[in-house]
Amino acid sequence: MDVLETFVEQHAEVLSGARWHLHQAGWQDLAATILVLGALILVGSGAHQMVAPLAAAHPLPISLSPAALPLYTLRTTMRMFVAIAASLVFTFTYATLAAKSRRAEMVLIPLLDVLQSVPVLGYLAFTVPFLISAFPDSQLGPELAAIFAIFTSQAWNMAFGFYQSLRTVPRDLDEASRSLRLSAWQRFWRLEVPFAMPGLVWNTMMSMSAGWFFVVASEAITVDGRQIKLPGVGAYVAQAIREHDLAAVGWAIVAMGVAILVYDQMVFRPLVAWSEQFQFATTPVLLRPRSWVLNLFQRSRLLRRAARPVAAGVKTAARARLAFPAGVHRLGHRLSGSRSADIIWIGLLLGVLGYVLVELLGFARVALAWRDVAVAARSGALTLLRVVVLVAVATAVWVPTGIAVGLRPRLAQKVQPVAQFLAAFPANLLFPVVVFLIVRLNLAPAIWLSPLMILGAQWYILFNVIAGASAFPPDLREATASLRIRGWRWWRDIMLPGIFPYYVTGAITACGGAWNASIVSEVVRWGPTKLTAGGLGAYIARMTETGDFPRAALGIAVMSALVIAMNRLLWRPLYVFAERRARLD
Repeated sequence: MDVLETFVEQHAEVLSGARWHLHQAGWQDLAATILVLGALILVGSGAHQMVAPLAAAHPLPISLSPAALPLYTLRTTMRMFVAIAASLVFTFTYATLAAKSRRAEMVLIPLLDVLQSVPVLGYLAFTVPFLISAFPDSQLGPELAAIFAIFTSQAWNMAFGFYQSLRTVPRDLDEASRSLRLSAWQRFWRLEVPFAMPGLVWNTMMSMSAGWFFVVASEAITVDGRQIKLPGVGAYVAQAIREHDLAAVGWAIVAMGVAILVYDQMVFRPLVAWSEQFQFATTPVLLRPRSWVLNLFQRSRLLRRAARPVAAGVKTAARARLAFPAGVHRLGHRLSGSRSADIIWIGLLLGVLGYVLVELLGFARVALAWRDVAVAARSGALTLLRVVVLVAVATAVWVPTGIAVGLRPRLAQKVQPVAQFLAAFPANLLFPVVVFLIVRLNLAPAIWLSPLMILGAQWYILFNVIAGASAFPPDLREATASLRIRGWRWWRDIMLPGIFPYYVTGAITACGGAWNASIVSEVVRWGPTKLTAGGLGAYIARMTETGDFPRAALGIAVMSALVIAMNRLLWRPLYVFAERRARLD
């Protein structure tokens, strides 16, 4: 009976005498099907090679022939997207727990500060041996190690951005969801995720670009004196630098540019256009971003029919009333406001922290001296000065630029591909040019190597400010125009508070990125020529190169301590200020 009723409902026009026209596939269906099948074939081919036996894949050298670049680009791009998928899962779980639980926030946010401050090379030091031993006869072990390294350059920015969005959901929307008696699960998927979606899409784009900066380190791995090179653009660039082949570096730049343009058109531009429907505004947006790929998929009846069961399943899952039992909910509510529970929790944290400190001090007493601590501290102070100056300069440049771009959708559509290409461009490729100019012009490396630290990190500020300006409600803009609020007052009272939460997120991640980049920016090589600027990054790089792991660990600990202190004393108070005084409600 249910089947009959469904048939009658869907084909009532036929039963009432209308003619039944069989839908014929149009060019939209053909083009969309070709794109989807082509993407599936490429993904399947790359995935098959990623799980090939290691013994067969390892002896193959990295070819500098331009003909090898399409396959290398595909392998690198696949690693990027797998890392992005893992970063999204991490973001939805880690950032949500930090935003929803006050006690979890006390641990997770400082821990995120530490994770962000640890260099990518530091993660590779302990993940590569473990993963290779877990998959001894497969290419999957090195592949997972490279993906994890790329993940560490992507996930922290996305988690910080999503955490900031969850903490700044307008109160009236939150109260409306509670008045509708939505469960926490429903509120998350029907209010909080949609509200955070525009910023999350921009941060995902930025995180994708950030992975290119460290792709060289992740695809050329050395373990126990044995070097493993994974086929990819990063290994190609590393080989070109080692052989002083500027032509190969140029071909790598071309391949990267093509890859960035392709996945911008196929993935990120459709996501930006789709996420505009979640803009928080009470008046319609006059101009929305467009995507020919999104329009093509939306007009393809064949794809719409194929995606209909998936969409129905996602909608059903998002609307499910998943909730803790009433007794557990009441117990959690009672414990959340319990002072004794806070004391127990803080005591537990202090106990764990004390135990870790005792173990670390015992290790340091044997391997290190106070003179080593003084040297690392002086190096940290020099790098800290560079980070502060460079972030201040990037703020002065990119905050006005990001606001100007974000408030103009037409301009944002033109600027986005250019900005994304510049963000994805690895500063490593500029090192030969920098070394040549510094040596040729007899410049001071301590000064002129410093800008390399911010080349990749500055885009966090720009992309987050663009996201904040794009999410600024049009009705507020219309109100300020009608009240004739202009000039400095418009910046001070309207626009800067409106994008301030997004800026804080970008500045935090830019600082972490600059600290991370210091290891490869304060020591630069091009063949036999080596320049060093001094600082904590140079200290860690030197100790790692000589195999002095206790002092390398000391440098990483000093870097983490400085990042945490900066976040606790500067960025955390600014976060609280943004939550209280710069909310769009």
